[in-house]
Amino acid sequence: MEAGKVYFERPGKMRWDYESPEKNVFLVDGKNAWFYVPADHTVTRVPAKRSTDWRTPLSLLVGTMKVSRICNKIGLAEPQAPEYSADVMLYCEPRGASNVREGGDSSRKSDSPEGRDMVYLEVQESSGELVRVLLSDPGGVGIEFRFANWQLHPQLDDSFFRFQVPPGVAIVNGDLGAAQKMASPTPP
Repeated sequence: MEAGKVYFERPGKMRWDYESPEKNVFLVDGKNAWFYVPADHTVTRVPAKRSTDWRTPLSLLVGTMKVSRICNKIGLAEPQAPEYSADVMLYCEPRGASNVREGGDSSRKSDSPEGRDMVYLEVQESSGELVRVLLSDPGGVGIEFRFANWQLHPQLDDSFFRFQVPPGVAIVNGDLGAAQKMASPTPP
């Protein structure tokens, strides 16, 4: 499990500083998405619009973009229970989400959440704070992000959301998903 801090800034900027299991930075500056692993001495850069990393759309949620531009459908996710009883679960069917239709698992219906990419948002009903984001794809792969200790309007310099390439670090233009798989430790 990875752990660290995330910072959001309008419009469409964010920075994820991971401390464990290994230090790395994922940054969206509004134009590009950057993934930097100091131990590898490389940074991967991809235009934010072409990023396949699931964290990239989260930067848009705090910007001027409307959720309806990211989601085809949004509503209460009744079958998906919130972790905390005071929270509400919402579902978002992302625009351009893949569906299981041809050659996929025929036991899943394409109009059911199990047959498409889905995003579930757990929100505190009293404050509207985001608690958790659950992502799932038709193949059953899931990712979970947890959020806590929100601080609204922290004073951050704009340079905090610009990636400065350290000396001796190579820039690789490419797919962030592939870069992250290479950087992830392999199980024993």
